[in-house]
Amino acid sequence: MVKGDIDVTNIVPALTKAGFSAAILGAAFSVSAVAQTSQTAPIGSDQPRAPTAAQLECITEPEVVAAQEAWGEGIVKIGNVYSEGGDYRQAAIDHIDEFYAYDESLVLFKPTLASVEQFRPSFDGALSYFVGGNPSYPEDKGFAITPWTSVRWQNAGITNNICNMAVAMGNYYFTPADGGEETKVEYTIGYIRDAAGDLKMAVHKSTIPYSPE
Repeated sequence: MVKGDIDVTNIVPALTKAGFSAAILGAAFSVSAVAQTSQTAPIGSDQPRAPTAAQLECITEPEVVAAQEAWGEGIVKIGNVYSEGGDYRQAAIDHIDEFYAYDESLVLFKPTLASVEQFRPSFDGALSYFVGGNPSYPEDKGFAITPWTSVRWQNAGITNNICNMAVAMGNYYFTPADGGEETKVEYTIGYIRDAAGDLKMAVHKSTIPYSPE
């Protein structure tokens, strides 16, 4: 063997479940991408770091269901603050901070009513979708300030085969404050844990169901 070469013949792969999970999360948290709608990279995309012990805990189905219910309550809260003349923008900022992983990794967010700037990998893009008012996203009317009075979830399934990411797919139904019929929307959501162990969305795709008409 030539001096300087690496002898790999005696290297034996020995990844435990936790080690494998750490490798997956470490790779996920080190991903970076430039937002298509901004000159700045998504928040957290340039901050690779090893996962904490809390992030290596397996995500359970009841945790996902609880996170979904809390997200729906957060959307209703933003609308309530807006209707009462409060600081709904700050309410939306708090909502994104609580439920999305922008401070942990790249977030793949495809909102329901976005057709021009369809993908929102930046915090500002997500905030604009929920409350509008950003000239960089003129199509946004403010989804959360419609407002809505309730959000009902119907999971088609929740899977967590790799333990540290859970993926949920199904329909959620939004009831408008004006008393109209529910709006049915399809979703696919990928959950990871933040450094403290709380569930955050790293993937959120939301679409109107296909209509043959």
